[in-house]
This record gives sequence, structure tokens and C-alpha cells, in this order.
Amino acid sequence: MQNLLKQGRRKETKTNELYEIAEKNGTEIVCCDLPRTCSVSVRTASGCCFIGIDPFEIETTAQERVHLAHEIGHCETLSFYNTYSPLDIREKQEKKADRWAVSKLVPFDELNEAFERGTVEIWDLAELFDVTEEFMLKAIEIYKLKGILI
Repeated sequence: MQNLLKQGRRKETKTNELYEIAEKNGTEIVCCDLPRTCSVSVRTASGCCFIGIDPFEIETTAQERVHLAHEIGHCETLSFYNTYSPLDIREKQEKKADRWAVSKLVPFDELNEAFERGTVEIWDLAELFDVTEEFMLKAIEIYKLKGILI
């Protein structure tokens, strides 16, 4: 197996690449006041996606990456929910966005390689991938549910 981490050729998506994905797909990112959520994504009736991010609520690059990737995940997978519909399951849409974000920020082959190199502490893995510890736990859980991580 190629040692992607050691060679510095990680496939993980960099922060600027997340902004490029949004721009390429016509998703506008705006700064706005979001004190309870830090970020939000919406899709208009015409199909345009917008992401709102509160830069005053985000303290680290890891938080920025996680919030941005999650919101882009909503746009990329069209996983939006209608709070007024009893048939729309919010958790299902959130999980779709999370899975997309995990695939970009913590690719399985790189996570597996980190494990093989002995990096197993959540805080260490989070630092390695520049994500939050909460997101790293989410990534591991997603890969476990897929049955590709034990």
C-alpha cells in the first residue's frame, strides 16, 4: 500500500478546494449572523444553493472545514428537509450531508493508513486531518456502519 500520509500526497480535500467546489457548482457562500448553528445551507425553489457561515462563531480551521464540508454536502447530495413536512426526516438528510463531508475530509484509505501507522487517538486523528474531534468520531462511526471499519 502506498504511504500517502508519509509522502505528503494526501487525498483529503483542502479548505480552499471546498470553496472551489461550492463556486464551481454555483453555490454562493455568504457571511451572516448564525449564533446557534454557525452555518446553514438552503436551496431555493429555482434550485440555487446558498451557504451561510458565521465567521465570528468559528474559532479554528478545523471548525471551518467541518461546517463548510457539511453544508456543501447538503448542496451536493440535495439533502434538504422541510421543517413543515411530517414526512421529511431531518436526521436522514443530515446523515447524507455528513457522509459526503466525511468522504472529502477523512478519506477511508487515509484513515486506515493512519491506524496502521499507530495513530489511533481521536484528538491525534482530528489534528492529522484538520477536523474537530466530534467530526472524527462521526467519520469513524460512518465507516463502521458501512462495514469497512471495525
